Amino acid sequence: MVEMEKKKIPVGIESFEKIRKEGFYYTDKTGLIRDLLKNWGEVNLFTRPRRFGKSLNMDMLKSYFSLDGEKKIFDGLEILKETALCEQYMGKSVGKTSWEESNSFGG
Repeated sequence: MVEMEKKKIPVGIESFEKIRKEGFYYTDKTGLIRDLLKNWGEVNLFTRPRRFGKSLNMDMLKSYFSLDGEKKIFDGLEILKETALCEQYMGKSVGKTSWEESNSFGG
């Protein structure tokens, strides 16, 4: 019988890089990057209930566009199938996020 690797659940961890590097359980939401790039707007609003991954998604976006980010943390994820988008945008700063400044509700 083959025993499956048990992954840790990332309760309270909002760092995409930490989750990927330290082997936490992660549901691939990198398709959001593709959707944003193909259907962009000057302003994008992310509405979700509390504790629903807004900060983690913003950190994932930051890691993707970061000039000094590690591309290998995206290995095996859906966004890497989008080679043209990755060549054009990955590791290239395309704008700014204002989540940290606007997160005044403590969530």
